[in-house]
Amino acid sequence: MTITVLGAGSIGAPVVRELCARSDEVSQVQVCDTRSQALQQLHEQVDKDGALRSFQVDIRDTGVLSQIVQGSDCVISCVPSEFNLELAELCLDVGVHFCDLGGDDALVERELALNERAREKGVWIVPNCGLAPGLVNVLCLHGIDQLDRAEAAHLRVGDVPLHPSPPFNFRISWSAERILADYTNPARLIEDGQVIEADALSREEEIQFEEPFGTMEAFCTQGGLSTLTDTLAGHVEALDHKTIRWPGHAHQMRFVIGLGLAENRKIGVRTHLTYRDLLVRRMRKRLGGDYEDAVLLRVLLRGEQEGRPTTLVYEMIERYDAATQQTAMMRCTAIPTVVVALFLARADTVASGGAGVPESVMPRDRFLQEVADRGLNIREERHEEFREVTAKRPLDSQRA
Repeated sequence: MTITVLGAGSIGAPVVRELCARSDEVSQVQVCDTRSQALQQLHEQVDKDGALRSFQVDIRDTGVLSQIVQGSDCVISCVPSEFNLELAELCLDVGVHFCDLGGDDALVERELALNERAREKGVWIVPNCGLAPGLVNVLCLHGIDQLDRAEAAHLRVGDVPLHPSPPFNFRISWSAERILADYTNPARLIEDGQVIEADALSREEEIQFEEPFGTMEAFCTQGGLSTLTDTLAGHVEALDHKTIRWPGHAHQMRFVIGLGLAENRKIGVRTHLTYRDLLVRRMRKRLGGDYEDAVLLRVLLRGEQEGRPTTLVYEMIERYDAATQQTAMMRCTAIPTVVVALFLARADTVASGGAGVPESVMPRDRFLQEVADRGLNIREERHEEFREVTAKRPLDSQRA
């Protein structure tokens, strides 16, 4: 099996490491990036048996790229999301399965519109394969499958520094542009059975986790649900996704954005830079770099089982791995993405072809089992009563 990874950055590199370290069925991993140093580092870190091949290439050079990806069993895009549609179409033309980490909702919809062409060619196009959207969406539908009737689904997830510093109490795990998109575009929720929009950074709540986290905050952002809102419309009374941060972060970001610093408006007539461009640069400078982190996740489903009120809770707390110097966000994004790619590459696990998101394409039980086997400890708890998503509860060690 040959898997090609596009991008050797903060997510692409962990994806390559995961494929090389713990994927016996993968005989070759190809990685493409413009930066020779990033490619060389990967060879030094993970290429123990010669299974890694690297190509210094610009992903916009589709002629060269199409030659590289030919013969791959799946291509994983870990490059900025604005390239994903063109890359999906390239893989469709070549006849290779393709998956990516998602992007804004409009971009994902354009990828999903390739469904008929993908079906005809027997190729899969699967966006939204990371953490959120991605793993949390699969957990949501897996939980709904366990209930006779589902009433509400509440998804909470976030990457937080283990050593927060004011005023933002936050660090950038991947993309400043993606963060600003999530913080400025409205979120689509379901409330009283109706699809509605909520402002980003709104509907703050306190949410409790075990120490050393304690009381955290959660608030609406775009991107975490993606197509899940449409999937569950008419099936549940309530659905929402909120991003978890250290307390005070939402207030600080509302202040910055309220000043107009996220606007796509040029600063002046003598520059092409916008206020948003400048903010992205300052966020990278002030909030980027290496840091120790944790990923906090809680997915709560309420409904009925055998006529009784029932609450299912999935919870995961992943911390920075000092031994491998990998952040929790790296692992929590790379592992689900690798599992999706392997399912697509196996001829007997996902039949046919088309364009769809992981929660609708993957066999959910097997997907979650493979994610757990690769080291993500997702714990599950069932209550014969209604519980709130914000309250801390000791969970047993049973994996989802």
